[in-house]
Amino acid sequence: MKRIIVLMLAALPLMLSAQTQPRQVVDGIVAVVGQTIIKNSDIEQAYAQVRLRQGLDNAYAERCQLLESMLISKLLVHKGIVDSVEVSDDQVEEQVQYYLKAAVRQAGGKDKLREVYQYSYDELHDQYFDLLRDRILSQRVEHQLTESVKVTPAEVTEFFSKISQDSLPTIPTQYEVSEIVIEPTIGEDERDRVRGELAELRERILKGEKFSMLAKLYSQDPGSASKGGELGFFGRGDMVKEFEAAAFALKPGEVSPIVETQYGFHILQLIERRGNTINVRHILLQPKTSSEDLLRARITLDSLAQEIRLGHITFEDAAQKFSNGASKAQGGAVTNPTTGGNRFDKEVFSQIYPGIGIVAMEEGEISNATSFTTTENKSAYCLVKLNKKILEHKANLTDDYDRIYNACLQNAQTQKIVEWANRMVRTTYIRISDEYKDCPNFKVNWPR
Repeated sequence: MKRIIVLMLAALPLMLSAQTQPRQVVDGIVAVVGQTIIKNSDIEQAYAQVRLRQGLDNAYAERCQLLESMLISKLLVHKGIVDSVEVSDDQVEEQVQYYLKAAVRQAGGKDKLREVYQYSYDELHDQYFDLLRDRILSQRVEHQLTESVKVTPAEVTEFFSKISQDSLPTIPTQYEVSEIVIEPTIGEDERDRVRGELAELRERILKGEKFSMLAKLYSQDPGSASKGGELGFFGRGDMVKEFEAAAFALKPGEVSPIVETQYGFHILQLIERRGNTINVRHILLQPKTSSEDLLRARITLDSLAQEIRLGHITFEDAAQKFSNGASKAQGGAVTNPTTGGNRFDKEVFSQIYPGIGIVAMEEGEISNATSFTTTENKSAYCLVKLNKKILEHKANLTDDYDRIYNACLQNAQTQKIVEWANRMVRTTYIRISDEYKDCPNFKVNWPR
């Protein structure tokens, strides 16, 4: 979602991507916050990214804004260090791997990284690790400072009234939809086949083969297979209950019996226990839906669509009666997983339902039965009904209250951070170079 108010930490992701670009800049220390520094190259690389994306009118003012974002981020990191806010290596590593994979894809392979980014894979890993540790730390401190901030409907209305018409964003066409999902029941023969394969893998591990190697070769969990099945530390309530119960019952090095969850069948091995958290590795195998079962699901949905179009049953009643999707209880009404609201733009909708042309549909229209993949990575068929189409428009309180509420809340949170920063600068060592001492748009009273 495009934000009406730019968050103070917006520059940090830009720094993350920009620091891996082969730009030559004259370097030097621009600012010192506690024991951390901000370099001229940090400002210039972030500035280059912003200019590339949106164009700029006032270069000095934009650099000042980027510097203040970085100063506040460093101040949050400093606070986290002083307060001993814990960020585990596993939590950082999970995000590092995400960015490394993206970098490898963009470069066209590990062997191309130095050519594109001027760093080897290991060097890039270290760059990302330091940046992401600081980002996670600053986000945690920011959350602690702002979690109690609330805004009322009256404050939202007042906030919106103060935005000039020229500054209001254009909201792209959005869609409210409902779905009926039929995920075929997997036969017992297929379930037995998967259990048998997993039992064989478990036996090989008990006889001495490495769990991590077999996870890399056979696990169907794309998020952990490349890491030997390792999930990183988690606590109670973080995993589905069947998985969690099996994991917390293990001793270090012990391999679990086969465990069934909504995602498939697993075996687990406990790596380490730290207080109330544990780190495990697992192997996931998923039963496959037969083509015959999928065909039956499609035929069933096509027939159901015809009954709905003829008026023999409403879409909502059909969803409650026949769907086995998560939206069944709401009559099929779908929640956007990205925003938590009930509206989708074309891009997000197409990612979830790639075979349905929502743009060409009219309100009240029902799609044909279309194949798609559930959130548990299972094959299924669905019908989609377009409930409402909200055409492209300037933001307004009637159509976009949730967006404006979030922008108002973010603004209030930013003000909270600014107030906190104004207190922190009195007791924290901060030095800013002469080049930026005349910045006209600082929100915090930084030492000049």
